[in-house]
Amino acid sequence: MRQTKFALALLTAAVLTACGGTGSSGGDQTHAVKFNQQVTFGDSLSDIGTYAVGAIAAAGGGKFTINGNNTSANAAYTGLNWTEVLAAELKLPAPCAAQTGLQGADNANPALDFNVPIVNRANCFNYAQGGARVTDPVGAGYPVQMTLPVVTQVQNHLTKTGGKFSGTELVTIMAGGNDVLVQLGQLSANATAAGTRAGQTAFPTLLIGGLVPLVAPANQPTAQQTIGLAVQNAALAGGNQNAIAGAAVMAAINLGASPTAAQTAAAKAGTDAQAAGAKAGADYAAQQGPLMVAAMGKAGAELAGIVKTQLVAKGANYVIVNNLPDVANTPSGKKQSPEIQNLIKTMVDTFNSQLKTNLGEDPRIMYVDLFSVSRDQVSNPAIYGLTNTTVPACTSESSLTCTSKTLSGPDVSHYMFADDVHPTPYENWLVARYVLKDMAVKGWL
Repeated sequence: MRQTKFALALLTAAVLTACGGTGSSGGDQTHAVKFNQQVTFGDSLSDIGTYAVGAIAAAGGGKFTINGNNTSANAAYTGLNWTEVLAAELKLPAPCAAQTGLQGADNANPALDFNVPIVNRANCFNYAQGGARVTDPVGAGYPVQMTLPVVTQVQNHLTKTGGKFSGTELVTIMAGGNDVLVQLGQLSANATAAGTRAGQTAFPTLLIGGLVPLVAPANQPTAQQTIGLAVQNAALAGGNQNAIAGAAVMAAINLGASPTAAQTAAAKAGTDAQAAGAKAGADYAAQQGPLMVAAMGKAGAELAGIVKTQLVAKGANYVIVNNLPDVANTPSGKKQSPEIQNLIKTMVDTFNSQLKTNLGEDPRIMYVDLFSVSRDQVSNPAIYGLTNTTVPACTSESSLTCTSKTLSGPDVSHYMFADDVHPTPYENWLVARYVLKDMAVKGWL
């Protein structure tokens, strides 16, 4: 029944916002709480244009979704993320990026090499930045992006406002996804390196061991030394695995081995070395998993600490805290092995658990369970109006540069994902509706 409840919740939110409030009178257009502005902290899921500069802006990009207002072609192609939808529904000033600019180099795509100066905008209060983590300054995509962590984003706002909130702002905060992605990237790189080292170490032994029994009986006493010397010389000359195998095979043939048998043995040594490397990589990942989960728990507790000590303790009375969506069920997550998918889920579960536990019960804080609704959307897409939850709507690697010119099909308007992890405008609309539903339940609408 969960999907029915979620769908009804979205419908309820739509009705509430259409009516303009929750009063008992059908004509009451007054919200229970009058917000004066929206203040946002977070990462790419809330970023509305930190990197909309230089060539990215010129190409029509800048947000992590399908960019541009293309509602003339399809009503769902709004180009808006959930924070913009939320502000519009609440009739608040349209949010703008508190800081813009882009610095760094992208060797894979020189067109994205930038040194666009950083500009801080006094009257803009969306501090979310793509790539940002909770407290770690080294974010996803670093050093191509600026990636101020959430803790710094909050401090920048407090500096701007004299160290406090007025109490009438609607504050939204959402982060942690990049803490998952950065760790996974590091795990992949380190596991690959560990596997490569293990395979390279195992290969000579496997190669020599497979060739020695094939040489003529009279040459057996010196076979290991002779073939081993051929392997060593090939390696010292900078030869790759094929060159080393070729030298060893030739040495074995010169000692009386059958060419066919020797080549078969060398191929088997390569396969076995690859298997040894894969096992070493998997073992490394298994060993690191608990550390990664613990790190995510720490990040969740840190985000809760920021909310309590830097937001509500500084005067914020209306704070929306979104938990992490179901990262394992994104296109990016589904590309991973079952073991890594399970690790991702455990990381996200631990982050969300620590976030919720450390927030505690506070009437000034609204905890929104995006994990549950996002998981349900993947399982039951039709009830949400979603037509695809597995294929990205954009052909560009990142939705930051996705526009109507880079779509993967003629109608991707109701796809869930713009790229491997970021939502389409339609999914952003669903997120905003779900947040509005929770606001109504809490009595903030």
